[in-house]
Amino acid sequence: MSEDEKLLKEAKKLPWEERLTHKNWKVRNDGNIDLAALCDSITDPKDPRLREIGSFFKKAVSDSNAPVQEKALDALIAYLRAADADIGRYAKEICDAVVAKCLTGRPKTVEKAQTVFLLWVELEAADVFLEAMEKAIKNKVAKAVVPAIDVMFQAVSEFGTKVVPPKKILKMLPELFDHQDQNVRASSKGLTLELCRWIGKDPVKSILFEKMRDTMKKELEAELANVVGSPKPTRKIRSEQDKEIEQEGISEVAGPGPAEETVASGPQEIDEYELVDPVDILAPLEKSGFWDGVKATKWSERRDAVSELGKLASAKRIAPGDFSEVCRTLKKLITDVNIAVAAEAVQAIGNLARGLRKDFSGGSRLLLPTLLEKLKEKKPVMADALTQSLQAMHKSGCISLVDVTEDVKSATKNKVPLVRSLTLNWVTYCIETSSKAAVLKLHKDYVPICMECLNDGTPDVRDAAFSALAAVAKLVGMRPLERSLEKLDEVRRKKLSEMIGTGSGQVPVAVTTAGSSQPPVGGSGVSTSEAGENGFVKKSAASMLSGKRPLQPIQNAKKTVPSRSGAGKKAEGTGQSKVLATVETSEDIEPGDMSLEEIEGRVGSIFQADVIGNLKSAAWKERLEAITSVKETVEGLSDLDQKAEILVRLLCALPGWGEKNVQVQQKVIEVITHIVSTVSKFPKRCVVLCILGVSERVSDIKTRGHAMKCLTAFCEAVGPSFVFDRLFKIMKEHKNPKVLSEGLLWMATAVEDFGVSHIKLKDVIDFCKDVGLQSSTAATRNSTIKLIGILHKFVGPDIKGFLVDVKPALLSTLDAEYEKNPFEGSVAAPKKTIKCLDSASVLSGSGSDCLPREDISGKITPNLIKNLGSSDWKVRLESIESVNKILEEANKRIQPTGTVDLFGALRARLFDTNKNLVTTTLTTIGNIASAMGPAVDKSSKGILSDILKCLGDNKKLMRESTIKTLDTWVIVVQLDKMVPYIILALSDAKLGADGRKDLFDWLARQLTKLNDQPDIVQLLKPTASALLDKSVDVRKAAESSLVEIIRVSGHEMVTKGLKDLQGPALNAVLERQRSAEINEAVRMSTSSIGTRQGSKSVKPIVHASGDRQSSRAGTRTVGHRGNQPKFTKQAAAVAAQDLAVQGQALFNLKDSNKEDRERLVPRKHKFEEPRPEQIQEIENDIMRYFREDLHRRLLSPDFKKQVDGLEMLQKAIPSHGKEMVEIVDILMRWTVLRFCESNTTCLLKVLEFLPELFEALKNEGYTITECEASIFLPCLIEKLGHNIEKVREKIRELAKLTTCIYPTSKLFTFILEGLRSKNNRTRIESVDLLGFMIDRYGIEISGPTKALQAVAALTTERDGEIRKAALNTLATAYKILGEDIWRFVGKLTDAQKSMLDDKFKWKAREMDKRKEGKPGEARASLRRSVRDNGLEIAEQSGEVLLRPTTAPALSSVRVSNGHFEASVDSHMLTVSQVLAAGPADWNEALDIIAYGSPEQAVEGMKLVCHELSQAANDAESTAMDDLVKDSDRLVLSLSAKVAKTFNLSLAGASSRACKYVLNTLMQTFQIKKLAHGVKEGTLNILITELLLWLLDERVPLMDDGSQLLKALNVLMLKILENAERTSAFGVLIYLLRPLDPSRWPSPASEDVLVARSQKFSDLVVKCLIKLTKVLQNTIFEVDLDRLLQSIHVYLQELGMEEIRRRAGADDKPLRMVKTVLHELVKLCGTAIKGHLSMVPIDLEPQPIILAYIDLNLQTLAAARMLAPSGAVGQSHWGDSCANSASPAVHSADAQLKQELGAVFKKIGDKQTCTIGLYELYRITQLYPQVDIFSQLQNASEAFRTYIRDGLAQMEKNAAAGRTPSSVPISTPPPVSPSLSSPKLAPPSPLNAKLQTNKLENIIPNIRACPENADGYGGPTSVATDQFDSRKLSHMRTRDERDENNVVSGGETKLNNVAPLGTLDAIRERMKSIQAAAAAGNIESVPLMSYSNGSLPAFSRNFASQPAESLCPEMLPQSGGVPAMDEKALSGLQARVERLKYGVIEPL
Repeated sequence: MSEDEKLLKEAKKLPWEERLTHKNWKVRNDGNIDLAALCDSITDPKDPRLREIGSFFKKAVSDSNAPVQEKALDALIAYLRAADADIGRYAKEICDAVVAKCLTGRPKTVEKAQTVFLLWVELEAADVFLEAMEKAIKNKVAKAVVPAIDVMFQAVSEFGTKVVPPKKILKMLPELFDHQDQNVRASSKGLTLELCRWIGKDPVKSILFEKMRDTMKKELEAELANVVGSPKPTRKIRSEQDKEIEQEGISEVAGPGPAEETVASGPQEIDEYELVDPVDILAPLEKSGFWDGVKATKWSERRDAVSELGKLASAKRIAPGDFSEVCRTLKKLITDVNIAVAAEAVQAIGNLARGLRKDFSGGSRLLLPTLLEKLKEKKPVMADALTQSLQAMHKSGCISLVDVTEDVKSATKNKVPLVRSLTLNWVTYCIETSSKAAVLKLHKDYVPICMECLNDGTPDVRDAAFSALAAVAKLVGMRPLERSLEKLDEVRRKKLSEMIGTGSGQVPVAVTTAGSSQPPVGGSGVSTSEAGENGFVKKSAASMLSGKRPLQPIQNAKKTVPSRSGAGKKAEGTGQSKVLATVETSEDIEPGDMSLEEIEGRVGSIFQADVIGNLKSAAWKERLEAITSVKETVEGLSDLDQKAEILVRLLCALPGWGEKNVQVQQKVIEVITHIVSTVSKFPKRCVVLCILGVSERVSDIKTRGHAMKCLTAFCEAVGPSFVFDRLFKIMKEHKNPKVLSEGLLWMATAVEDFGVSHIKLKDVIDFCKDVGLQSSTAATRNSTIKLIGILHKFVGPDIKGFLVDVKPALLSTLDAEYEKNPFEGSVAAPKKTIKCLDSASVLSGSGSDCLPREDISGKITPNLIKNLGSSDWKVRLESIESVNKILEEANKRIQPTGTVDLFGALRARLFDTNKNLVTTTLTTIGNIASAMGPAVDKSSKGILSDILKCLGDNKKLMRESTIKTLDTWVIVVQLDKMVPYIILALSDAKLGADGRKDLFDWLARQLTKLNDQPDIVQLLKPTASALLDKSVDVRKAAESSLVEIIRVSGHEMVTKGLKDLQGPALNAVLERQRSAEINEAVRMSTSSIGTRQGSKSVKPIVHASGDRQSSRAGTRTVGHRGNQPKFTKQAAAVAAQDLAVQGQALFNLKDSNKEDRERLVPRKHKFEEPRPEQIQEIENDIMRYFREDLHRRLLSPDFKKQVDGLEMLQKAIPSHGKEMVEIVDILMRWTVLRFCESNTTCLLKVLEFLPELFEALKNEGYTITECEASIFLPCLIEKLGHNIEKVREKIRELAKLTTCIYPTSKLFTFILEGLRSKNNRTRIESVDLLGFMIDRYGIEISGPTKALQAVAALTTERDGEIRKAALNTLATAYKILGEDIWRFVGKLTDAQKSMLDDKFKWKAREMDKRKEGKPGEARASLRRSVRDNGLEIAEQSGEVLLRPTTAPALSSVRVSNGHFEASVDSHMLTVSQVLAAGPADWNEALDIIAYGSPEQAVEGMKLVCHELSQAANDAESTAMDDLVKDSDRLVLSLSAKVAKTFNLSLAGASSRACKYVLNTLMQTFQIKKLAHGVKEGTLNILITELLLWLLDERVPLMDDGSQLLKALNVLMLKILENAERTSAFGVLIYLLRPLDPSRWPSPASEDVLVARSQKFSDLVVKCLIKLTKVLQNTIFEVDLDRLLQSIHVYLQELGMEEIRRRAGADDKPLRMVKTVLHELVKLCGTAIKGHLSMVPIDLEPQPIILAYIDLNLQTLAAARMLAPSGAVGQSHWGDSCANSASPAVHSADAQLKQELGAVFKKIGDKQTCTIGLYELYRITQLYPQVDIFSQLQNASEAFRTYIRDGLAQMEKNAAAGRTPSSVPISTPPPVSPSLSSPKLAPPSPLNAKLQTNKLENIIPNIRACPENADGYGGPTSVATDQFDSRKLSHMRTRDERDENNVVSGGETKLNNVAPLGTLDAIRERMKSIQAAAAAGNIESVPLMSYSNGSLPAFSRNFASQPAESLCPEMLPQSGGVPAMDEKALSGLQARVERLKYGVIEPL
């Protein structure tokens, strides 16, 4: 015996403790082995030996020897299996030892350690286990952390979260997410996924996602998609195992039977509330100042205090405490007068209820009555908060309905109906969310309450009571309601039954039964080795991250009896207690291996041996013969179903897929195809056997057809989804690219054959995107594009959302493919079907619904919801953008899951104070609706009502965004579901006129797309009410909506809806309904001739079609199919009646008494609408005297039948002339009715009938009576002003024809009454008709005095057309009366007399041209002839002149504005030739535009447009320069044509000329050169004209009026964009003055005139805003001096008093001018003072503009928006105080101190010290008398020395010509490298007049323009006669001398020139600029040069660089001083030139 053996033998005698701690490792090892054997031998868990040895394991498992440690773990495992839960007292120390020593050991050791931990969990020591794990994960060695996570994962996976509490694990995970080791992070993710399986995704995400990094979140989101199923525990704790053994023993005695499940079959429902730790909020609440805040007097402080409480209470779980005082405070705050405070208090109550739950029950009872009382609030913020808080109180268990019965009863008796209805709604919610047992307790109390509320007078309360009763019935059945229902009437009982949804009221109750199909889960007492032997491998946490397949719940395949390891025999029986879940019977899909011998043996009975042998032959002919034999045999088999698999296996082996002969291959594929097509069910494993070979055959062109046919057969057998999935793997990995390209082509044909409902679209799209489109082979890409195109045909445009990340080139190709395969929707039906079709095989729907939708609930984190409500608007905006990003990542297709909170957060943003966020939110909501589809209606929780409230915003942009959101919403939800929300919105008074108008317009657009929607009738009432709205726009919009509502709803539904209408609204709807019925009848009659004749043969054809026609008529016909048979029978009956009366007389005049009828008619000259009783009288008379068929047609509401009646009357006129005379009064009364209606067709027919009637009366010699005239003529004269030109012409002719049957003198009286009409057009036509009658019948027809005075009075009207018509009529009278007319026109003003005198002179000239003699001469001659010879002789001599038969044109046009009148004399010959032959060149075109008629001018415009386009396209040609010279003339001519063409169009002419004029102007202003060539005066004429026409109310009524308005708008924008900026500013500022009233089109009252002027000013202000917005980028295009002059003139004209008055009234024009000035000051800084060369700054008092500039400078400097180089507040406006002509406000000393203070500050800064020294040097030069150093007495000697040396250096630099360019003067000019140089332009002629009037007070270096070069007259012309010519000559001489000094002598000192105000400042600046240029080492190249007086040119050094590069870093440096930007130099030089000469000549 060796020593070791002896040692071991001796050691066995030692006690266990000594053996296990022996110093020899072999002894310890042997002791552990013996200890394990001992434990295995113990069968009783109560054995005392187990207690003795329990304490030994702490040291044993900590052994330093690895083999000994492993044996110790084996012993511990045996011990734990033998013991029970009583040994738990050793758990902590043993677990800690295992964590410390075993988790870092060998893999076997770690595995055994994990088994130990799981056994401790089995022994119910899970808490100790988790505590140990907390220590384990903190180990610094990552190798020890991963096993710890894995064992937690296994514990949760095997025992479930009921045994292993997840709370502690969730606390550990955040620390692991940020671990530096990737294995730890992977394992932690796997553990998280496992927890999600057990407790759900949402609790885990809400707790953990806030603590994760974004990367980790994204990875987990992707993995969570794969977590599915309901997990079950696979292992039980020891106590449950014991119970199960006992239960089995009982069942064995009792016999076999179904065993009950002891473990829940589904995932454990764990409340998130239990997973989080409670938070104490009372202490932080005290510190936050809550108690003081809620008592504050300011509402904002109270709100902030309550808001702080709400934030603290938003914790998921709140620690219990004394909240009684908080509740009492909140009770007071609920009733706070400020709604914001009250709403915050209510929200805080809801948060407390959620956080405290049952601990808040006392507070809830206290607060509930107040909350219910507060439900009367209608404001959405408060209503939503109350609803959510009340629901939270019940849901959290704070309140039970049983306990609050009295409170609810009191609330339901509240006097406010809203409180009653909302209380019942809350009760309904509580019942629906309660258990059945709870409802059984409370229904006795609440059913009577609801029954009582059913009798409430408010519909909402009754509906809420019905809902509550229905909720009770659905939960507990109808039995509790039976007695109560007996008291209800039948209607209410029926309604309640419908709401419940079941006939008997019984609700099916789900009963869960335990069947034998789900056996109970067995425990696990198997050791690791045993588990390994039985094939079970424990999963690690990281294994959850495979992401390949969804994780299925773990199920046990077999029920086993758990046992302890001590029972060895039982252990073998229980070894298979754990079996992995199987995924969809993979054995059925994947084929097993089968040898060739086995195959041959099984097919031996089918084929002969030689056939099999030939299949193996090397000769292809023998193989071909054999396979042909096989095919014949297979085709003859009858039992092919049983032999299909073995035959397929045979063909795959022999000849096999490696066969080279094509013919054999084809035969093989044909046999397989035959088998697949013939058998009833083809196994999927057979497809797997064949598909690789068949797919390879597709790539060969010889076998492609057979292979594709075979693949299609596979799809028919097993479905395309399975085939596609297999092909994806093959094609992706195959080396032959043709397999991929041809396979994709086959897929395209398969999609066409089978559709998309049986394929996984997401997989197909991903494969196309990741493989097909990424292929380098063109054929593959083309095949992929074709497949995607076919998918588009079935899916629609939504597929594009999945392909957004594809390359742009491929996207364009895909777009072309989409066009080839347009979306067909349901039309694209599949061509083939699948044999074995089951519900699982239908993977997706049809159309775009088949595309997958992504679940985004995981991405909608609590943090995101919280940020959406952040107080920082930037955070809110980022959150909204995050939502949009989530939608993009989901391809804009999402599921509604988890979006409820998101909609709630977005709902709050709709009321955001930041309007930009609201528009962004609206866009986001629209995107969500589009992405979610129809499900958004339920998920959005009524957010649509809040969206509609956004229409109440007064900003157009907000309303447009809302309309866009509604457009998106209606696409996915449909309009009928939106109707309730729209009704609420229309009833909201806050919506506003603009909002209602926009909503009605949108509604009308949507309704035009609908047909037959009865639910739309609900909109009838609010729409009818809107017809009475104050706003015209709302009424018009409601009118268009009402027409569509009537059409869509149908006659029956509208008739029912009329019950709710009263008064004017009812009348309006009846009128529209009548019109709709008429239109419908007309369409029906025109669509089928048989409709009118009652033909029955046509109707069945219409009904049989069944298609909805696109037109409304067709739609209505189809929509009323049920009524069609009745209509047909009725039409047939009417036709029979017509035939029966055909033989009767047309008129029944036996009892006719015309005189009696006339007595009843009042004789009036003024027209009045017929009253209802008069209409009834007309109908009675027609029915009495007209034949039945005729009066039925004349009185029909169908205008078509009325037209038929008129046709009958027309035919009767020749033969019934005398009868017509008898009933002419009836006919005239009936025609008056038709005149009063709006149907144009019927009216035209009446106007066609009446002339024939009058002609017949004339032939009968009949003159209408006074009664008949008073019936008809007032209406006729009033309708002369009809708005349709065609109708107007016919009425005009009819009025002239009336003179045949009625005396002219009497007719004249009726026409004079027309002059008093309210319709301007009627007055115009009446005046023209008077002129016609005077011209035709002479002035004596009614006495000239009365008529001419009335006409002359119209010359004072504001409407130019009325004035023109009156003047024409008076001119006609003047032609007859001559100068005698002055005696008949009455008293006239001087203006009227002047007007008439001009018109009469014109008439005299016209008569002279026509050789008609002189005015009045014929009348005087006639009088002389009558006086001398008598009337008969005068007639014989021919001196009685015959009147012309043609009257002058009755239509007049708007008079031109009078700004452009040119002499035509010099052009008459040329123009006449041009008009005859058309323009030949540019100049002729200009002439014809200027002097031709509008139609002729169109030809000239065509040529002009052609020339402009050619010149614009030819950049190198000089043609454009030639055209620029004529641009002003062209625009001036076109401006004059605008008014003429528009006036002609208003008179009824075509709008063609208008379009040409606007198009020519657009082409002109598109070219910037031409636009800059337009002078300011011309620009003023054009802009004024365009703005006037933009505001003219008549333009929309013109032909193509909307297009013209759009063109005017676009043209105006183009003018603002390209016109010369200074001129544009000048014109618009000038137009801010009040406009001359004569410029408006028609006379109007003062109110109307004020409104028009206001609109005009607003439009001008908008234009100025557009120019000002881009002023920063265009500053150097503006002549600032001229612009400031325009502002100065405007302000001076107003005066300070008017400015103060307007400022108080918030005047827009004045505010706009101030804005422009502010922007200029902000951009230029203090340099703005250098641009006042055209402002008389030396005037007393100073100009107003100076004060505003000072004010802006101070404000901007205070805001640090500019850095002035001088004192901002200085009031002197020259560079030198000594040279200033006006006294300074401050003393010179004070100003100097200010300047010196600023300079010394700059010297003290390192960056600006050089600049400061130069400024100080400048001050010493300008103020030599000032002692600088006296100001530095308190400074140090070193600072004074530094300044002294610096000044000396500056003097040297100045002598050498060097100076810092950055500080040329005290007010530096603005320098912007990105802007262009200013262009010189003449001073504004608009302001020249004011300048000239004040020349005596202006500095003499400003000279006014001697004449208006722009040709602009009127108030803007220059009065040059007030200017002293001697002063001009003196100034010119002196300034010429100055110019010579500047130009010729570059070295001449500018200081020699006497400084004069601003001129001195600018000259000083020029000196600095030139010195700066010299300092930049560019002395040899002059900065600017003059050539023949031209503008200064840039230096080549500067011009060679782009504007953007002109920065100091890129220019030559000298001494560190950068050179001046040449653009600023150019601008200063230009201003110096202008100041020297006063004014520059016009360009």
